[in-house]
Amino acid sequence: MEDFNLLAPLLLAIVGLLAGAILKSILKRTGFPYTVGLFVFGLLIGLLNRFHYFDFMPRVENAVATVADTNPDFILYVFLPILIFDAAYEMNMHIFKKTLANSTLLAVPGLVVCMLLTAALMIGISLFAPEYTSWTWPLALMFGALISATDPVAVVALLHELGTSKRFSTLVDGESLLNDGTGIVCFMLFFGAYTLSGASTASPVVQFLEVVIGGILLGFCLARLTIWFITRINSEEMIQNSVIILSAYVTFILSQYYMGISGVIALVAFGLTISYTGRPRLKPQVNVFMEKFWGLLTHIANTLVFIMVGVVIAVKVDLNWSDLIILLLVYVGLNLIRFAMIMLFYPVMKRLGYGLSKRESVILTWGGLRGALGMTLALMVSYTPGIPEDIRRQVLFLTAGIVTLTLSINATTMRWLLRRLGLIQVSSARVLIDSKIQGYLHDSAEKYMEKLSAKAALHDANWNKVKKYLPPSLSLSPSGPLPTMEFLSEIRLRILDREKAVCHQLYDEGVVSKTTFLHLMNSLDEMYDHDGQYALDYRPSIFNYCNRTSVLPRIQKKLHLGDSISFYFRERIVNVYDLARGFIILQNEDLNLLNELNASELLTPDQKKRLDILRTEINHNIDRMNHVTLQLEQNYPKAYRHALTVKSIRMMLTYERRTIRKLQDDGVISEKDAERFIEKVDERTDQGNSFRYSMPGTLLRGILHAISPKKR
Repeated sequence: MEDFNLLAPLLLAIVGLLAGAILKSILKRTGFPYTVGLFVFGLLIGLLNRFHYFDFMPRVENAVATVADTNPDFILYVFLPILIFDAAYEMNMHIFKKTLANSTLLAVPGLVVCMLLTAALMIGISLFAPEYTSWTWPLALMFGALISATDPVAVVALLHELGTSKRFSTLVDGESLLNDGTGIVCFMLFFGAYTLSGASTASPVVQFLEVVIGGILLGFCLARLTIWFITRINSEEMIQNSVIILSAYVTFILSQYYMGISGVIALVAFGLTISYTGRPRLKPQVNVFMEKFWGLLTHIANTLVFIMVGVVIAVKVDLNWSDLIILLLVYVGLNLIRFAMIMLFYPVMKRLGYGLSKRESVILTWGGLRGALGMTLALMVSYTPGIPEDIRRQVLFLTAGIVTLTLSINATTMRWLLRRLGLIQVSSARVLIDSKIQGYLHDSAEKYMEKLSAKAALHDANWNKVKKYLPPSLSLSPSGPLPTMEFLSEIRLRILDREKAVCHQLYDEGVVSKTTFLHLMNSLDEMYDHDGQYALDYRPSIFNYCNRTSVLPRIQKKLHLGDSISFYFRERIVNVYDLARGFIILQNEDLNLLNELNASELLTPDQKKRLDILRTEINHNIDRMNHVTLQLEQNYPKAYRHALTVKSIRMMLTYERRTIRKLQDDGVISEKDAERFIEKVDERTDQGNSFRYSMPGTLLRGILHAISPKKR
């Protein structure tokens, strides 16, 4: 039996993952949220165990009981770091910065408002419900803080499944991740009075600032340290990912357990820094490996945590009719309170960042899910002897009930509500183009099938059965002429998608530097903000950066530095040249895409004529950038030559890396030999960087000449 007790957690994890795989395949076609299905499965297992259906299997019964008695810290410290880091790592930094103001508004003053109103609701219930007469304001405020924070695990998992717009999902993600800082501070402010350590004597405002600012600083510093370390060990992707996993857990444990600051906020800062600063500096294969590896970890953590929450609720929570009525009242009250809070801040939120529409505010209200984090805090309350027993039972019951209702009602109806409000509506231009693509795939496959049927070796195949596997033909005829702006916006978005893919390819191949890559990606993010409605030659961030070099000749003339000023600004000039050439390559790829569309059968003759508008915008970009490179060559010949040299070195070294990897893939050299050759390439890369940043003596002489007294 002791051996089984050691194996029980492993066996439960295996059973949970197996059940998750089966549920994933069953629910894939139903549209029912996967996480909700896991939660229901956990409830079912817990109920079967509670009503003694596993009595004939004592080991299974003991295993389920072990899950039900899970220490809340287990969920907090084992699963939460994986889920929080992955959510922060996958965030688009550009979108997150634009939604940060609204997310913070919801996460800080918004949560405090919800906490106060929820506490008032519980005090009001205690006036007429005999079982709740022992509730006091400190206990009510503790419960209000516990239940008001939306759970990042539940919200992030649901939005990823539904595929909502990146802007809106980032707003909801940001709120759910950031409000943990406020929620835990407020919760611990009142919960601390019932623990052995006693309540904190610090001001709530000071404590909040310590938790939030401390978490941000710790997460940022540890992320920078991690990036510095993994970019210098030059090891294989498994070791680098191991370092990142270790660092994520160290960040959470150090902040949450040892330093008393918000572990979630520290992890958010850690994940965002790793994503924005570290990802461009990692090897391409490391980034690919990280995406797949963290995706697997997140799937495992999501699967197990929702099953565990379901089991804990089913086994631990007691239910009677009066409690059920109170639960429904609290559930309705919490939804109304959240709606009132959002309406309170709506006049401000609709003007910040991307803004907030009325339809999105409804989704924001209905999307306030509660999950593992709330249950963890409720279990902490239930295990605290200093809190009255009836309060502990009621807090656990109400939290479990709210988690159950929000996951079973709010989450399951979210897709329907999104469609009803038109928030996942696809434009008619996209529908038409997608249907044309589907029709093209069908026709192409049908022609290929005819060629196969003509082959003697396949003559006896059952071609009627083979025909059933042709892709469906969904070619649609537009009900009327497609508006020009809607059509152009859709094509622009597809052009931006092509630019994004090519931009990653250019960086992976060493054609552009990290600085150029970030500039280009930032420009694409700005274009995505306008949903294709802005012309393709509206690139203020790129052209403003390039045009600022026009001040250099005036500085050069004023200081009498001659050509030496070119060396002083040569790093800037190298970046401008690299950006200009990379941008021109992207524009040429855009022209190729337009030519492909023009030669295809996907567009009508009238639609093909409209492509000339986009072609003019792209050619304008190319002309402007060619002018930039011409000015660099004429005004800064030495720096221009240096830029060409740096670019050639980078491309040559990248080509050598690709050649080594190809030899490895072809079996000519082993993986270890490939790593050894690549280490030598990395050494020369470091030498190339030192060459790039070295300061020539002519610059020093030019500066001394400028500041020395002039002879009269």
